Amino acid sequence: MPRIVGTDVPNNKCVWIALTYIHGIGRFSAAKIIKELGIEPEIHAGKLTEDEVSKIAQIIDRDYVVEGQLRRQVSQNIARLRDIGCYRGLRHRRGMPVRGQQTQSNARTRKGKKKTVAGKRGVKELR
Repeated sequence: MPRIVGTDVPNNKCVWIALTYIHGIGRFSAAKIIKELGIEPEIHAGKLTEDEVSKIAQIIDRDYVVEGQLRRQVSQNIARLRDIGCYRGLRHRRGMPVRGQQTQSNARTRKGKKKTVAGKRGVKELR
């Protein structure tokens, strides 16, 4: 397994797909990196030479924010939204959908498992 920017990429995948295993590199960015180096996209990652692997790592270090640094940047952006108290920050704080999705019947992924609330007792039960 070649190790690129602290991530093990799978041997048995094509290079452009294997690069997408790096957090912050998608299909478009991977294809762009491959094209810049002139590597055949259909070659499997396990067949890359050490020189090609180091060139890929240099390009990623130079042009892209990836892995831990990207995760840190995203969490800092969310913390900033929370601190200034804007609407998006409040939605993050409450664990609700941030981008305008409906919440009455959906949003289970963001809100978590259902928390059943006891219903009102009927008038007959009070007597």
